[in-house]
Amino acid sequence: MDWNKSIANMINHMSLQSWPGVMIESLQALAHFDTWLIATYKQQFKPIVVHTSYQIESQKKIHRFLNKAYLLDPLFNAIENGLNDGLYRLRDLAPDQFNNTEQYKSCYSDFDLSDEIIFVTRLDNGVVFTISLGRTSKLGGISRVELNRLKSVQPILQAMSKQFWIAQSSQYVHDEQSRYSLEHAINTFGSNVLTPREKQITALILQGHSSKSISESLNISVGTIKVHRKSIYMKLDICRESELFSQFINHLHTLS
Repeated sequence: MDWNKSIANMINHMSLQSWPGVMIESLQALAHFDTWLIATYKQQFKPIVVHTSYQIESQKKIHRFLNKAYLLDPLFNAIENGLNDGLYRLRDLAPDQFNNTEQYKSCYSDFDLSDEIIFVTRLDNGVVFTISLGRTSKLGGISRVELNRLKSVQPILQAMSKQFWIAQSSQYVHDEQSRYSLEHAINTFGSNVLTPREKQITALILQGHSSKSISESLNISVGTIKVHRKSIYMKLDICRESELFSQFINHLHTLS
């Protein structure tokens, strides 16, 4: 199917629940990808899955991620910090050590993703509509040519996403559940032992920032960051970052 026919087909389905599947099929003509996840984010609510390629077993991991661990996700935090409409590579949104974090190991590595791009569209009422397209290692990274093709259709997808959500949002909003913010989760994590500065550094460690990145963000020396990290580990009675991540995820369960 040529691209003009694909656009016509997407327009025909734009107000129907079938649009996400039709849209994904159409995009395959512009770039090859083998995983996808369409989700919405909205202020005080947990993310909602609209459409995904992941099978039942993998969907359980996706829903565990969207229920708790999304608070540490690069895309979520970029959206919280005002990410504009556009097309982004996940690796460009992620902190410098994200691929070495327990968050990455527990939520990303099992999916064998070598590259992921995300269309971001801000809708009315604080809703952010995201279309994530992934490539596993067998396909390799997305080429510059493919990326440019996808960038060229971003305005079309943005307009269609808005119309789809206007027509179909009522089918999904029943899944909305209030959430807590990362700030609240961090402020109540180790609340009896960690200082405000240590909580701030803990949040950045959990998100995947290196000591160098944290020092640049907070404008303090790398040596000071290392002293704080040692103090955090001692106060929480842990020895490594994996234990910090586990304690934090367990803490999130207590907030439910």
